Parts: sequence; C-alpha cells; structure tokens
Amino acid sequence: MKLKVYADRMSQPSRAILIFCKVNGIEIEEIHIELSKREHLSPEFQAINPLKKVPAIVDGRFKLFESHAILIYIASAFPGVANHWYPADASRKAKIHSVLDWHHLNLRRGTAGYVLNTVLAPLLGLPLNAQAAAEAEKVLVSSLSTIENIWLKGDGPFLLGSFRPSIADLSLVCEIMQLQLLDEKDHDRIIGPYKKVQQWIESTKNATKPHFDEVHNVLYKLKARLSAQQSSKADGQIKAGIKAPIFSKI
Repeated sequence: MKLKVYADRMSQPSRAILIFCKVNGIEIEEIHIELSKREHLSPEFQAINPLKKVPAIVDGRFKLFESHAILIYIASAFPGVANHWYPADASRKAKIHSVLDWHHLNLRRGTAGYVLNTVLAPLLGLPLNAQAAAEAEKVLVSSLSTIENIWLKGDGPFLLGSFRPSIADLSLVCEIMQLQLLDEKDHDRIIGPYKKVQQWIESTKNATKPHFDEVHNVLYKLKARLSAQQSSKADGQIKAGIKAPIFSKI
C-alpha cells in the first residue's frame, strides 16, 4: 500500500515532503488539496487533519500531520533512506531537531508573513497589509542572518557544518524558495547580502535534483505569471504617462 501524501505544491512544507519521498524512492499517492479553493476546510480532509493544514499523510491506518513530524516519521519508518537525512546518532539527531524547532517561530514566520502580505494575499482574496509585511521582513532578515552566521557555521555546505543534507536543510530551503514569488529587485535586496545562504540553497537543489525543480515548477509558473502581470501594469502606466501631457493641455 502506497503512502498517501495530502499536499498542495504551493505549500512550502508540502514541497519538502514530496521532494524527500521522491529523492528516497518512496512510492506515494499524492492527493492534491488546493488551498486556494479551501479544500483543506472540507469535512473529508478534516478527518485526516483536524487542524485543516497541509501536508498530512496516511500510512495504512496511521495518520500524521505537521511537516517536521512527517519527515522524521518517513526517515525513520521507511527502509532505504540514507542516514544523512536523519542520522541514527543521538547528538546529530538532536542538533537537527534544534534547527527544526527554531524554524517555525523564526524563518517560517518571517518568510510566510512577508510573501503573503506583499504578493499572495490578493490571490487568496485577502487585503495586503503593509504593517504586517514590515514586521515579517524584520523576522525574515534576522532569520537569514541566523542561518548565515550560526546554522551554516562549519566546514560543510549544509546546516550544522554537514557535508550531506538533512531533513532540516530540505525543510528550510523549501521555505526560502517561497521568496521566488517576490519581484526580482525585492528578492535580491533580501537575499543578496547572504552569500552562504545562497550557496547552501544551490547545494540543496543539486543534492535533490531533478526532483527539487520538478516539485517547485508550480512556484516557477506562478512567478512567471506574476512577472507578466507586473510588466503589463508597468506598460500601462508608461502609456498613461505619455498621454497625460496631452490631456493637461486641453
């Protein structure tokens, strides 16, 4: 029986679960729960996850939600998962837990809040909130600095100085990838100062290809659509600016 993964690829944690399963050759049945259509609020999905969030999994009679718990379970329960993802050594395992515990109240809060209130809110029928965006940006920038100067402090290219990625690398990089939805200038302003973070992202992509880009394709497509809309809007403003002097003379 295949592992059932309830996910929306627009969800950062969903992407981490899907990539992890694909990289490790775990056969899954991916069940799409479209957040924009409020499918996570349906009674059917609430029977899987009463917290009404993706991702969630069903393995036989066993149901589980919360992405970090899911990653730990899959890495522990399924044979063939390489040790570097979730080491057997207790001290290394504890270090990975320390990063994952930090993630939710720091990087995730900053990234999700900033992208929602600068890009995604209108797509979900919500108003943009400039104050919330500014507060989230402070958390995001602080989090990137922590990754750069603490979690990536070491000889290896991955978190905690490792030479192979762990579930923490995958979870955090999928989170940061949501920043791809920002316009290029805003993205570069935020990510640009953090050279180790940029190298780490590329290392994680390379360690999980081709699955990383395949799962993130939905994000890339939305980015292209948003860029086209921004370009069209800018062209309209330019044309309006050209016409304005003519009307001012009437």
